[in-house]
Amino acid sequence: MAKAHVVVIPYPAQGHVIPIMELAQRLVQQGVKVTFINTDFNHKLVTSNRLPKDGFSGLLQMISVPDGLEPWDDRSDVWKFTTSILQTMPGKLEQLIETINKEENNKVTCIIADVCMGWAIKNMGIRSAAFWPASVATLAAILSIPKLIDDGIINNKGLPLSDQIIQLSETMPPIKSENLGWACFKDVPTIESAFQIVKEGEEVYRMTEWFICNSTSELEPAAFSMYPKLLPIGPLLASSRLADQTGHFWQEDDTCLKWLDKQPTCSVIYIAFGSLTIFDQTQFEELALGLELSNLPFLWVVRPGMTTAAYPDGYTDRVGSRGKIVSWAPQQKVLAHPSVACFMSHCGWNSTIEGVTNGIPFLCWPFFCDQYNNETYICDIWKIGLRVNKDDSGIITRGEIKRKLEQLLGDKMLQSKVLDMKEKATSSVRKGGWSHKNLSNFIEWIQEEEKRQAMDDLALKA
Repeated sequence: MAKAHVVVIPYPAQGHVIPIMELAQRLVQQGVKVTFINTDFNHKLVTSNRLPKDGFSGLLQMISVPDGLEPWDDRSDVWKFTTSILQTMPGKLEQLIETINKEENNKVTCIIADVCMGWAIKNMGIRSAAFWPASVATLAAILSIPKLIDDGIINNKGLPLSDQIIQLSETMPPIKSENLGWACFKDVPTIESAFQIVKEGEEVYRMTEWFICNSTSELEPAAFSMYPKLLPIGPLLASSRLADQTGHFWQEDDTCLKWLDKQPTCSVIYIAFGSLTIFDQTQFEELALGLELSNLPFLWVVRPGMTTAAYPDGYTDRVGSRGKIVSWAPQQKVLAHPSVACFMSHCGWNSTIEGVTNGIPFLCWPFFCDQYNNETYICDIWKIGLRVNKDDSGIITRGEIKRKLEQLLGDKMLQSKVLDMKEKATSSVRKGGWSHKNLSNFIEWIQEEEKRQAMDDLALKA
C-alpha cells in the first residue's frame, strides 16, 4: 500500500522555512512521505548546506518551483516579491501536483501550507492543513482583520487609520497599530503587499480542518483561548538532531562552539539579529562599541548583507579574543552552551522560543513585524528580558547597551523567571504534553486520510 504523501509549502523566507522543515522531519520520522517545496532561489541556498542525514528511507524529497523572479532580482522588495509569487507559484504548484499524482502509489494525500501561502490551501482541491510558524498573538491580529476594518482601525488595504493601542481581548498583550505585522513597513505599497499576503488567514482558518501552530498554550494562553481551533504543536526545535542545519540559507560557522568552550560559565553575550535586519554605519558602530564597553566576552553574528558599515578603527585588535564574530551560527547549540549568559536578539519567533527553551534572558532589539509583539511577551508578560531604548536621534547608543547588559545580568529575580518559562515551554513537547498530543493526533489524521484515500481508489477500480 502507498504511504501517506504530504506536500509541504513554506512561505519563502528563512524564519518560515526552518520551523516547517522541522515539522516535515517529524512527519518523516513517523513514516509519512514528504515532498518539501521551496522556490528555485531558496532551494539552491538550502541544498548548498547540509541536508538531512540518510535514514529516512527516501521519504523526504526536496524540490522547487519558480517564484517568477530572476536570480538577480531583489527579493527583499516585498511588493515585487508578493506580486510575482501570486502570479507564478499557484499554476506551477498545480502542475507539479498533477505530475506527482500520475506516479503509481505516490498520490498526494494532504497539503500543509504556511498561512502566508493560503492560496495553496484554497485552490488545490486536496485535503489540507494550515501551519503558522510565528507567535499566535501575531496570528490573532491577522484573524481579527475583518473586525479591525469594521472598527475603523485599518482600511481595507491594511493601512492603520490612526495611531492607537489595540487590545484584541482583555488578556491579550496590547499592540500599537503601527506594529501590526503587516503595517510596520515604511511605504504604503509594501504595507499593502504584506497585507495581501496575510489577509486570507481568516478564510483559511474557517476552511481548514487542522490549523497547527509553532507555539504552546503554556506560553500564549490568552491567544489560544481566543481561537480554540488553533492547535499548538511547538516549540518545534531540532533537539533530536543538534548537528543538522536543514533549512538554513547560510552555512553555519561551528568554530564558535570551540571558542565558547574556552569561556567561563554564564559569561558570554550572544548577539544575533536574524535573516533580515539591516544596520547603518552609525548604529553598527554604536553596537560594536557598546559590546566593547561591556568588557564581557561576546559572540556576534554579522550576517552577509546585514551592513555595509566598517568596524571602528582598531576595533578587532582592541577586543581581541574576547570577541568572536561569525557570519552565521548554529544558534540552538550556542544557546544551549553553558557559557552563554544572555541573548541580544531581534526577537524573531524562532529566536524567541530557542532562547526561552534554553533558559536564556533577553536584551530585546526588535526591527519590524511580529518582533514587537514578541518583545512585549518577553519584557511585559513573561518578564524574562529588557528593552534597549533609542535616543532622540533614533539611535541605541553604546552607553544604553552597556547599562542594559549590566542591569539584565544583575537581576536575580529575572533569572528565576527565565528558568520557570523554560520549564513551561519544554513540558508541552514532552510525552504527555499538550503539544506532543496534538502533533501525534495530527500525524494519525494524515495516516488515516491515506488509508481512506486508498480505499476510495480500490472502490473506483472495482
